[in-house]
Amino acid sequence: MPASPSAEAPPTLVTLAEPSHAVPGGLAAGLNGTEAAPVPGPGPAGGASGTNMSGTMSGTAMDIAGDVLAGATVTLANTLSGSKRTTLSDGTGFFSFPAVEVGTYEVTITAAGFAGWTETSIPMRPAADLYLPHIVLQVASATTEVKVVFSQYELAEAQVKVEEKQRVLGIVPNFYTSYVWHAAPLTPGQKFRLAWRSSIDPFSFIGSGVAAGIEQARNTFSGYGQGAQGYGKRYGAVYADDFIGNFIGGAILPTVLRQDPRYFYKGTGSIRARALYAMSTVFIARGDNGKWQPNYSGVLGNLAAAGFSNLYYPASDRDGAGVTIDNALIGTVSGAISALIQEFLLKHITPSAAGPKP
Repeated sequence: MPASPSAEAPPTLVTLAEPSHAVPGGLAAGLNGTEAAPVPGPGPAGGASGTNMSGTMSGTAMDIAGDVLAGATVTLANTLSGSKRTTLSDGTGFFSFPAVEVGTYEVTITAAGFAGWTETSIPMRPAADLYLPHIVLQVASATTEVKVVFSQYELAEAQVKVEEKQRVLGIVPNFYTSYVWHAAPLTPGQKFRLAWRSSIDPFSFIGSGVAAGIEQARNTFSGYGQGAQGYGKRYGAVYADDFIGNFIGGAILPTVLRQDPRYFYKGTGSIRARALYAMSTVFIARGDNGKWQPNYSGVLGNLAAAGFSNLYYPASDRDGAGVTIDNALIGTVSGAISALIQEFLLKHITPSAAGPKP
């Protein structure tokens, strides 16, 4: 039956302008320039009421597979006043804002596991029932952050392996120098491994041979005599000094006293500051706790090694405490000179001196 002329006018259908900010899968993509669809459901309940020119804004949220998104958070913001309203989509993905005043709005939809959807500059006209069709939320990009955490032992092991490859000019071992200032402390096993690795390195045997030859030429420790027998005794004494010093000062005492036997390259500061630091390492050492402390391992190690040397030096060249102290002082002075050379020279001619990056 035709409606009488006095019947109430049907809800106004609004044609939306092209949004100023197009979002993939947004309002503009859904409308394609067509008129907005009326709100599903009965009658003009959200239409004009007396002098109130507000209307309703509604829509349906779904994913790219066409499935509805229940429980999505929908925010309606007035771009002029900044006022906001929030609602949730129902079990069918449908949401609605009643009593929406005339103005321009921004709609934002968020849901767990999906990228946010935003449409700006949506005009709301007087007494309009505005339906936003085809709101599709894209699946959020998955970002996985992987953190690799090394144990203190694993980090120290990686650093020791680099140190075992350090050789001056690719030949002379430089195992007891760390170019990583905050290197992890060594375990007892790693300290003994460095001492053993240094003692059995081919260059240690060659170095002992050269030193014994110099002593032979100078007739040092004349009680050993000359000839092959004298050279052999000198060779054994030089190698024994080195071996005992490595284990007592580089492994046994550092393990007992919890100190690090390595030289830690400074590399920064003035020449004077670096020189003082290098020479001071004869008397101070880094503890396994990371703090600097008196270098008991180095000082006592020199004394112990010098004391042991009295057991195999020629009887005519032994002088009891005198020889022990002399050898200990020689070890101390040579340690200071070695540290200076380490600080100012050897890094530049030692491959792999950069050390591992934690």
